[in-house]
Formats: sequence, structure tokens, C-alpha cells
Amino acid sequence: MSIIGSETIGTAILILLGDGVVAAVVLAKSKAENSGLIVITFGWGMAVAMAVYAVARFSGANINPAVTVGLWVNGTYKAAVVWKYFIGEMLGAMIGACLVIATYWDHFKETEDQGAKLAVFSTGPAIRNYPLNFVTEFIGTTVLVFGILTINDAHNAIPSYLWPLIVGLLVFSIGLSLGGPTGYAINPARDLGPRIVHQLLPVPGKGSSDWSYAWIPVIAPLLGGVVAALLFKAFIPKELFTTVIPPHGLVR
Repeated sequence: MSIIGSETIGTAILILLGDGVVAAVVLAKSKAENSGLIVITFGWGMAVAMAVYAVARFSGANINPAVTVGLWVNGTYKAAVVWKYFIGEMLGAMIGACLVIATYWDHFKETEDQGAKLAVFSTGPAIRNYPLNFVTEFIGTTVLVFGILTINDAHNAIPSYLWPLIVGLLVFSIGLSLGGPTGYAINPARDLGPRIVHQLLPVPGKGSSDWSYAWIPVIAPLLGGVVAALLFKAFIPKELFTTVIPPHGLVR
């Protein structure tokens, strides 16, 4: 499977399950309505794990441009393949969002809160303070990408079949600890792709797509991915680390 195809499928699974759990919790007359933040954060963690399990052997399952940028800065990927990851990640995010609309169409119609409808697709701040919102997304993504790099330290001797689950638990932890202020996008494609779908498609009763905020969950995670990779290169001696995320699969 090509990098573009693999990342498209993996990111579509991520968004279908991730945005799907948000829809289940916030949209009216869903059987999971009002089940809370724990359900959302756990659902997103498992969405990451399932997406990585699905396509890791084909492309490494970045499913996140911030991870791709971090792996490029870390030297795992050459610049020539980075654009392929970006295309697949954005396409997959938009496809996943479309599938969520199809699944919850009647619930979008029954929901009056336009903010809740937008929350299915993209993140937004609990308190709108752009500098601090940026810092929150930057910190969360730095933890994510640094965590992914350190989880793959061969000296940890983590079997490859457990790696996706552990990354999913990392995302679960980030959501619980750092997700309160902004909803923890920590993934430019996860936020931008569905936001574009919200803008373009006739979601019943939708409101604004909040483009004034949209730059934060794109730029901050990308910067966080770069900084995480630089920190990793600075503090982890090369002789103590062997990467297991090659450009075409997850292989020990």
C-alpha cells in the first residue's frame, strides 16, 4: 500500500472513531449523550490505537502531520516523502468527518447547539486566550511526539504489537491531563480537515466554523513536533536509541 493510501485509511479511521465519540457524547438523543470527558478521551485514545494497528506496517501510521514533521526533523524520514504523508492525513481526516456526518445525520438535526455541532469536527478553547491556547496545544503536541520517539527506544523492549496500544494510552493521558483548556487537537489534520468539511457540507443547523481560531491547532502542533524532535536529538544519545518507525512500516 502506498504512503498516501495508507495514511488516508489510517487517518479516516482515526477521525471516524474520534469525532464519532465526540458526536455520541454531545449530540442530542444519542444513547451516549452527556456521558462526559472520560468517554471522549478514552474514545480518542482507542481511535489512535486502532488506526495505528490498521496501517502501521504500510506507512508507520503517522496519522498526524506533527508526528510526520517530528520524524523528519529526527532524521527518520527524507523530505521527499513528507508531502505524501500530509496529503494522506488531510484526505483521511476529511473522509472520516464525512462518515461521521452520515452516521449522526439525524442527531445533528435534533441538536440546537451550534457550538456542540462544531465540537464534533474541530477543537475550541474553553477560555479564548490565543497566546495561552497556543501554548497549551504546543505543550500537548510536544509531549505526544517526544513520547512516541521515546516509546520506540529499543532498550524498552516493547513488542511491536503493543506499541499502538501504548501510543493510544499516551493520547488518553494527554487528553485527561492537558485537554481541558482547548480540547487537545495535537494534530493539524485532525482539526483542519474536519473543519473544512464542516464549512463545505450542509450539516443541519450548523453555525460558524470559527476560522479565527483555526490557525492555533495547526501551527502550534507543528511547532511542538519540531521541538519534540530537537529535544529528543539533544538529550537521547544516538547509541542508546534505535528507531522502529521506518518510512514504510513498523518493523523491529
